[in-house]
Amino acid sequence: MDSVDLAVLRRARQWLGDGRQVWLYTVVETWGSAPRPVGSLLALREDGRVEGSVSGGCVEDDLLARIGDAPERQRCELITYGVSKEESARFGLPCGGTLRLVQEPLRTVAWLDELLARCSAHQRVLRRLDLQSGRVELLPADVQTQLRFDGQTLQAPFGPAWRLLLIGAGQLSRYTAELALGLGFEVLICDPRPGYRHDWPAAVRFVSGMPDDAVAAIEPDAHTAIVALTHDPRLDDMALLTALDSAAFYVGALGSRRNSEARKERLLALGLQASAVARLHGPIGLAIGSRTPAEIALSLMAQVVAIRNGAGETLAQRCA
Repeated sequence: MDSVDLAVLRRARQWLGDGRQVWLYTVVETWGSAPRPVGSLLALREDGRVEGSVSGGCVEDDLLARIGDAPERQRCELITYGVSKEESARFGLPCGGTLRLVQEPLRTVAWLDELLARCSAHQRVLRRLDLQSGRVELLPADVQTQLRFDGQTLQAPFGPAWRLLLIGAGQLSRYTAELALGLGFEVLICDPRPGYRHDWPAAVRFVSGMPDDAVAAIEPDAHTAIVALTHDPRLDDMALLTALDSAAFYVGALGSRRNSEARKERLLALGLQASAVARLHGPIGLAIGSRTPAEIALSLMAQVVAIRNGAGETLAQRCA
């Protein structure tokens, strides 16, 4: 689940709590080229306030008009855009794309509270919506669960937000954290050295303890990336020993090619299996000729996002 879409649910929850009328739209099918993928969400308030996106903008305008024409709409509906070339052009859908949405009036905050709480606890949740009754049911889900829609029942998985644990709170970590927050990652930092915890954004959370303890404490899952950035083997290697044996989808460490090879030898000597050491990304980042901390942070986050999106190997080959 995209963290942007979780933000949509949080905003919808806030509006409902304020006593406003709110409709939730979910992309359930696309054909051809579509601006937003299946599962994307948009929340719409009765006064025209919008959070999220299901297209490039023109569809949103039409949804506003629909609500304006009939603000009493209180049932789930299936809406399709772009059946004809003319309609695709009218609504700004590229290349003759077609978009199908489920429109859902939100009546209660109960399931929103539970879903958001479970996602915050890094659980996977399947939300099952019956279009005829509007009933919502929350069930356990795993990482293989995909969105399904059979015309009557919508089953949409919601997962924990993507997390990034940075070992070290130096200048590079500051640039990386800023980019990661903008990309929707929850940013965690561990740095036992005094003097590094001042003037950080409120959204950044520090994890206490030594790096290996911090890695174990967050219980890394398949939505977690861990990067060691202190350039101090006494701190970085401690974190890597634990991180490389975890389920984290990305583990990396700052350093030159020579330093990275030496680090891998140390990790093997410390008893880590060769298969685990092979997971280590080092040097970190895509090859963009980065030199400054901001450029290194950009190359790092580009690599993390590429691997998260399943494009890591292809991009790495292109940049090699």
